[in-house]
Amino acid sequence: MRHILLLGGTTEASALATVLAARGERAVLSYAGRTEHPRAQAIPIRIGGFGGVEGLAHYITREGVTHLVDATHPFAARISANAIAAAALANVPLLALTRPEWVEGAGDRWTRVADSEQAVAALGTDPARVFLALGRQTIGDFASAPQHFYLLRFVDAAEPPALPHHHLAVDRGPFTLAGELALLRDHRIAVVVAKNAGGSGARAKLDAARELGLPVVMIDRPFIPPRAQVSSVVAVLDWLDHGVVRGV
Repeated sequence: MRHILLLGGTTEASALATVLAARGERAVLSYAGRTEHPRAQAIPIRIGGFGGVEGLAHYITREGVTHLVDATHPFAARISANAIAAAALANVPLLALTRPEWVEGAGDRWTRVADSEQAVAALGTDPARVFLALGRQTIGDFASAPQHFYLLRFVDAAEPPALPHHHLAVDRGPFTLAGELALLRDHRIAVVVAKNAGGSGARAKLDAARELGLPVVMIDRPFIPPRAQVSSVVAVLDWLDHGVVRGV
């Protein structure tokens, strides 16, 4: 019987976990442990790192994992790179389930940057009211621009970041256009900073920015080594059942 290790933390991972459970698959969903209260899942979960490439490869071998699915966040570059190397080391097939990138459309006012350091520079020196739609991992980079007011949104309550002027909203997506419009208006936001995570659950903030005519500083995805990847749960099932990769 095959044994699937699903590296998760995304809505796509949760959707796949539900389908795998319904099919009676032997599967485990692994969280990195950055969220204090992860959602309940239909398959067993484990929380925490593996100890790098060798640790993950050892886990795969020890637990008899036959298939590795990487459904982590598109910006979890280190985890994804480790998964590629560990799958090769343990000689198991790997497939990534990832969201297509967002694409700038008519009415959008995007400035594309490579990382959070460039995003800070793109905000300029004049004080502005900024929605940092980034999660908590890179918030500290914006401490170098303390002149701005920052609206933050995390899925968990967290220690106050090193930003002198900020407001923290604790909420979990998916978010609606109406809700995002209200959020931006209530806090008088002038610019949105976002990572190009893709997907529908967090898209509403970009639609709201477009409707309000607000600029968006968009951080491009980090480099991840080449790998087989798909964008739907159905395509993952094809791969599991038939060893084919469709729906890229």
